[in-house]
Amino acid sequence: MREMTKIAVAPSIQVGGSIFASEQLVTIGAAAGPDAKIEMTPFKQLYVEVPLERRDIIQEELERSGLEVYPAGFATKSLIACNFCKGEEEAGLRSAKALNPAIAGIQTPAPLKIGYAGCALGTSEPLLKDIGVVKMRDTFDIYVGGEPKGLKASFAKLLVTALPEDRLVSAVMAIIDYYKANAKGKEKFSRFVERVSLEQLQEIVS
Repeated sequence: MREMTKIAVAPSIQVGGSIFASEQLVTIGAAAGPDAKIEMTPFKQLYVEVPLERRDIIQEELERSGLEVYPAGFATKSLIACNFCKGEEEAGLRSAKALNPAIAGIQTPAPLKIGYAGCALGTSEPLLKDIGVVKMRDTFDIYVGGEPKGLKASFAKLLVTALPEDRLVSAVMAIIDYYKANAKGKEKFSRFVERVSLEQLQEIVS
């Protein structure tokens, strides 16, 4: 019996949100095969089950069609961005596109979801993500520790405000690196934030 593995497939970050072109969906179906299992996840990725020995070939095919491929499971998810309804420049599409390749697909103690909103409307629900980035005019606010699941769902807490664009990627990466280095086992990020405190994370970011 063939050994199977899962890959995470996402469209590129763009105005309009998570949009798959019809030919991209055809490519996914053709590359995965007629018997493949494809799962729609809550973090705007498709999980596609593929034969392990064909994983690299399938990834190349998908990437040639303009799709992005990441590891599934215990890793940072690709950036969960808004629809950029205020336009590329005002909503910070450039910043989101710079942030996504830096943070997506990093192996972490537990799956890590990072949200991005181009304005205070927060249509991508960044305060329900592990790390939420909100553009506020020309700077960014970062929130941490959102928990969307269970009866005790909670909003992320404000970690840093008025962060300049040129520090955004390094600040988010510092949070991820600190989590990787200091989490206890498979500790969820929201619990990690409660344990180490906002003050400690603020020192790491600064």
